[in-house]
Amino acid sequence: MLRPPYDHYERLFMYHLDCGELPPINDPDLIGAWNEDDAAVLFFHRPKEKLIENICRQTDSSIIYQADLDYQDWEAGQHVTAFSVGELTVAPIWEPGEADIRLDPSVIFGSGFHQSTRLCLETMLDYIDKPERKINSMLDLGCGTGLLSIAAAKRGVTKAIGVDHNSLACHLARANGVRNGVSEQLEIRQMDLKTGPPPTRGTDLVVANLYRELHLSLFSRTNYWESGLYILAGFIESMERELFAALPEKGIRFVERRSKNRWGLWVLEKSEEKGEVK
Repeated sequence: MLRPPYDHYERLFMYHLDCGELPPINDPDLIGAWNEDDAAVLFFHRPKEKLIENICRQTDSSIIYQADLDYQDWEAGQHVTAFSVGELTVAPIWEPGEADIRLDPSVIFGSGFHQSTRLCLETMLDYIDKPERKINSMLDLGCGTGLLSIAAAKRGVTKAIGVDHNSLACHLARANGVRNGVSEQLEIRQMDLKTGPPPTRGTDLVVANLYRELHLSLFSRTNYWESGLYILAGFIESMERELFAALPEKGIRFVERRSKNRWGLWVLEKSEEKGEVK
């Protein structure tokens, strides 16, 4: 996350440690850190070899991987700048000009600069704007920066719950919610979706921009399929056959498929009929 004296990202110094839990880090150059599979990943604006050596001594850990990279390389070589989806404009917080959503993208997925997130945003806004659908509540699974939840709240969704396993993503999503004036409509929960989804019953929309294995895990849980509408993404075309085969045979209707640069997206809805999705 951006903190004074920094107002933008230029270079990232990343350290991946085999450390299950980090000690408190009070460093003005820290961007953020998170724990992942009994390892820790730290990001700084400047190199921090001595600090990392001290952390390794304190935690009896070692460096698995480290990198010095340009911020654009972290975003897959894409220039992080303002973009529009329909009438909605999203801009990083350091860029001047008018924007509906001001976002600190930090080093978290889901900023809208990846094709999969952009596709989710476009589709979600299309369905929220449909007069025949009343979407007052949503679950944003793998919320990342909070962009989708914030955009939904800006479009009139009264309750948007964002879920992410990454602690830095949760802190960032909350801060972005406050920055965009939707904190009262936004709830961010840190939880591991591998253990199961949060309750979906009574939720109008579930947006899940996740990797294939996590989709497969959620598909197998009957309590996942209790929402009204689903927007599923995060997979490429070659994965779709396996994912389609894993869908429940009854109670779900396939509404449409969209794609952008090999990234796929499905829209499904709960069916009151006991017909098959296939």
